[in-house]
Amino acid sequence: MTAPVLLTLAHGSRDPRSARTVRAIRDLVRSMRPDLRTEAAFLELSRPDPATAFARLAADGVEEVVVVPLLLTEAYHARVDVPSAVAAAGIEHPDLRIHTTQVLGARRGFLGVLDRRLRAALAESRVRELDALVLAAAGSSDAVANAGVARVARTWGAHHRLPVLTAFASATPPSTGEAVRTFRAEGRRHVAVGSFFLAPGFLPDRAAELAAEAGAVAVSAPLGPDVEVARTVLERYAVGAVDLVPLPA
Repeated sequence: MTAPVLLTLAHGSRDPRSARTVRAIRDLVRSMRPDLRTEAAFLELSRPDPATAFARLAADGVEEVVVVPLLLTEAYHARVDVPSAVAAAGIEHPDLRIHTTQVLGARRGFLGVLDRRLRAALAESRVRELDALVLAAAGSSDAVANAGVARVARTWGAHHRLPVLTAFASATPPSTGEAVRTFRAEGRRHVAVGSFFLAPGFLPDRAAELAAEAGAVAVSAPLGPDVEVARTVLERYAVGAVDLVPLPA
């Protein structure tokens, strides 16, 4: 029996770096599971869109697809956009069995990736001392989604025994600049920012710009293609593939 296709579904961006990063994550997943067909699609602004991706799979005779949303929170895109795209595909291709997994989520396991990215930024800036951290994320009008990111931030700060603030690039305050200035007003001069974004784009760039203007000593790159990210994609897929197995009557 052929394994279900793994289709990663990311938000998409006008910034071409975003799609390149998502495809790099897909390629890393492929390298870890070469036996598995893995494709990538985007909700908007990048190509292919879900309709095109599902149409290609149906034309290839694929019968089962596990969709893994490449999202870090259970916010609007996860609750509305992803289910809508999958529902439309189900209507258009009734013979295609589709299961959508949980989003990647604000996993504590991603803190190791965050640390690696921040260490690289600190080395580039020749910074050896820190006295505060800011975790920068996209932000949402959904308070529950923001609270999940804040929990990860507290865990990150506790691990490094440093005070930490969560900042958001949209929808809700504080911004990265405001968070950095809060620490600097307390007399902390070595404030670094960790970018809790999956891929580059307008929001990560804006968060980094505001942080630098406020005096941050370093800002990390987004998580990007990393074994921990790819492993999480495969974990989500494994659960979804099991859920596609029909139960005996």
